[in-house]
Amino acid sequence: MEIQITFDANDPPSLAAFWAEALGYRLQPPPEGFGSWEAWEEAQGIPEERRSSRSAIVDPAEGRPRFYFQRVAEGKTAKNRVHLDVNVSGSPDTPLEERRKLVEAEVGRLAALGAVEVRTVEEYGEYWAVMTDPEGNEFCLQ
Repeated sequence: MEIQITFDANDPPSLAAFWAEALGYRLQPPPEGFGSWEAWEEAQGIPEERRSSRSAIVDPAEGRPRFYFQRVAEGKTAKNRVHLDVNVSGSPDTPLEERRKLVEAEVGRLAALGAVEVRTVEEYGEYWAVMTDPEGNEFCLQ
């Protein structure tokens, strides 16, 4: 069984580009025979106002889930009920100080891409950063 993770978005191509860079994914290429998604959308007869209303990213190694981004009319209004935890700090055997440095380095990298650091938490021997992506969706770096 495969799963896909779907994000509602205001700007699917931009949000897909952020997450591709954040996760080491790549934008999903257009179907065979099309040089771009725009060419595919035109061939499908999708009206111009509905184009670029979706995007997807895929794992280059093909082992992790596909992420799908779809345009929705409404904006984000409340805290996520589900969020991603992005593990960037090594194994549980990695010393806390080293894990903290790894998390902070990734916070800086993703902030440069448009993410926002909300807060950091250190408790019970764990350390993580709560962040939001460019459209305000919460996620954690741990």
